Amino acid sequence: MIAAIGDEEEVLAGLSFRQVDVEVDCLGRCIIPGFVDPHTHMCFAARREEEFILRLEGIDYLEILERGGGILSSVRAVRETSEAELFLMTRRHAESALRFGTTTLEIKSGYGLDTESELKMLRVIERIGRELPVDVVPTFLGAHAIPEEYAGAADRYVDLIVSEMIPAVSEQHTARFCDVFCEKSVFTVDQSRQILEAARKAGMGVKIHADEVCDLGGAALAADLCATSAEHLLRASDANIRAMAGAGVIGILLPATAYCLQKEYAPARKMVELGLPIAIATDCNPGTSYTESMPFVFGLSVLGMHLSISEALVASTLNAAYSIGMSHRTGSLDVGKSADFIILDGDSPAMVAYHAGVSPVMRVYKQAEPVGECRECTGGVNSVS
Repeated sequence: MIAAIGDEEEVLAGLSFRQVDVEVDCLGRCIIPGFVDPHTHMCFAARREEEFILRLEGIDYLEILERGGGILSSVRAVRETSEAELFLMTRRHAESALRFGTTTLEIKSGYGLDTESELKMLRVIERIGRELPVDVVPTFLGAHAIPEEYAGAADRYVDLIVSEMIPAVSEQHTARFCDVFCEKSVFTVDQSRQILEAARKAGMGVKIHADEVCDLGGAALAADLCATSAEHLLRASDANIRAMAGAGVIGILLPATAYCLQKEYAPARKMVELGLPIAIATDCNPGTSYTESMPFVFGLSVLGMHLSISEALVASTLNAAYSIGMSHRTGSLDVGKSADFIILDGDSPAMVAYHAGVSPVMRVYKQAEPVGECRECTGGVNSVS
């Protein structure tokens, strides 16, 4: 926990009655809060390199999904993979994120699409948070796609989510939020509302994948439900962005996804002007954004979405923490919060975007303890006990 913040003399004077166990000289390097990644799908069993090639050949995401690829291919892989193997794959992704400076992250289920497999995923996600030095917020995303066995019967699958999956997830106590992919050819606004209202009654917070491909009205639903966040938002209308801002919804933007899909970025500047608080996230997943690097996303948000360095820093830390219900604990360097911070190889947060393609993270601290594999700080960080 952070005990004090201020200039050196002031802090040392206030802590003089305590024993200092370790002193770290950062030699003038910049320290920022640990990154908070509020939207990931890093619990998966197999990568999908072949779909990357298809997209380069001009096949769009929804067409790949209709061919049985996309999310559905990940579903088949998760169903066929043991819980132990799934944990090992997910742990590799979480450890990679930690090396890039992420100390808190959200991980969604959604590659199971039946009760047993979704519960398996959520157990794996919860275990990651117990066994690794990273805070993990699990989100139930049983409404990620229509599984093959329910093709042409979406309403029946919605009934399964509401009547069986949500009660089972609630009983297992492994999900803080419920999310829905509200999009053309996936779940309608009415179906999404039904699922999210049931989840809220079961004690979960609500999130929405909204208006990524077309302006279906997911952002408006997020505002109407006062959801914690709406995510993607590439096609959300100005009116619905204003409605979200008025309802206290946070917009989570995923610039690495737009980059990988070769689409326009979400209109971040317009959202800021309309008063919508925004966060940024990796969207780490096997199909459309295979990256665990928040520094990469930070750089894209500055150079692609035209956020200022300060805006990108807040979007990747404090606003991101608010968007997953963790702002009381992390996201800023404040007294009483967890001592989660990273030391950068530079004098300011601008280094995160400036040194493109290279991680600027020298050392990661979780609850005041150095964690993960860190770069050598030549002539830099020294610690003495």
